[in-house]
Amino acid sequence: MPTIAAYIVAAIAEIAGCFAFWAWLRLDKPVWWVVPGMASLALFAYLLTLVDSSAAGRTYAAYGGVYIASSLAWLWLIEGVRPDRWDLIGAGVCLIGAAIIIAAPRTST
Repeated sequence: MPTIAAYIVAAIAEIAGCFAFWAWLRLDKPVWWVVPGMASLALFAYLLTLVDSSAAGRTYAAYGGVYIASSLAWLWLIEGVRPDRWDLIGAGVCLIGAAIIIAAPRTST
């Protein structure tokens, strides 16, 4: 699976899993919402292992930028709150940072 695809699907899985807990604790949804939430969080963790990187920390750092942008997409598409220009500028900066981490030339050590 290509890196960007793994990151996007992982972000959706993480956000959905966390939202399931949020819905149970903050939106009074039934406790069974936690079960698919836990499965979604496990899928998220698995997907990050598919990223080709020699260091887990670098994988997670680059993923952070994708997660931020995906969270704003969730905010808009699922929660119906349109991100403002500051949200979009911030996400853009984060995606640039993630791209630098992913695409930087590295020497093998």
